[in-house]
Amino acid sequence: MIFRSIGLFALAALLEIGGAWLIWQGVREHRGYLWIGAGVVALGLYGFVATLQPDANFGRILAAYGGVFVAGSLAWGMVADGYRPDRYDVIGALICLAGVGVIMYAPRG
Repeated sequence: MIFRSIGLFALAALLEIGGAWLIWQGVREHRGYLWIGAGVVALGLYGFVATLQPDANFGRILAAYGGVFVAGSLAWGMVADGYRPDRYDVIGALICLAGVGVIMYAPRG
């Protein structure tokens, strides 16, 4: 179940960050409405994927996803835009991912 949850977080990050990036490209880089539309579709799919998490608590899922979003955004910037995070970016992302682990996977009675 943990591996399924991690996979869903990764897919959600791909869709949300990718969707926002597509809209950014469409507007800021003047690539047009097709890019913007693809971004809107990806963002809509992100909202759907989040509902597939095994945990039924909306607040917990979205709070934990925030940490995934932080780390995923830095990774996306590295791959798509050539961004090079500094050590503080990396440390911050690791702290966020540790928070995800605590929020989502700590034993609860």
